[in-house]
Amino acid sequence: MKKTVKVVAAIIVNDQNEILCALRSPEMSLANHWEFPGGKVEKDEDIYSALAREITEELGCTVETEKEVFNEHTHEYDPFMVNLLSIKCKIIQGTPTAREHAKLIWLKRNNLESLKWAPADLPAVTQLIHEEKVFSD
Repeated sequence: MKKTVKVVAAIIVNDQNEILCALRSPEMSLANHWEFPGGKVEKDEDIYSALAREITEELGCTVETEKEVFNEHTHEYDPFMVNLLSIKCKIIQGTPTAREHAKLIWLKRNNLESLKWAPADLPAVTQLIHEEKVFSD
């Protein structure tokens, strides 16, 4: 049986209701695919702390997360399985900078389909496109 890696992804929404999309760099696996930024959950780390840590490391900014998982999906890649937990959040300090990714862009929900997404991210993308409202009140 393949190893399952728990990964968190940030669905970062700005004041214009645009969502941050990150292009995987040529050095990364799944190069030139788009994803929601994030990374692996470390041993004994909760998913919200992991996401905040990953965003600080990858984008150089601080986020506040919603306290519920927006989308959870397990995807099988050749070498392993990814259990991806996508969580909505907003930036509370700093400006996202592509430290590991090739590029960052902000897109409206209805434009998300125009990108070539990493397979594990597709269920969250589909859910976002069909959602009535980006953030709950």
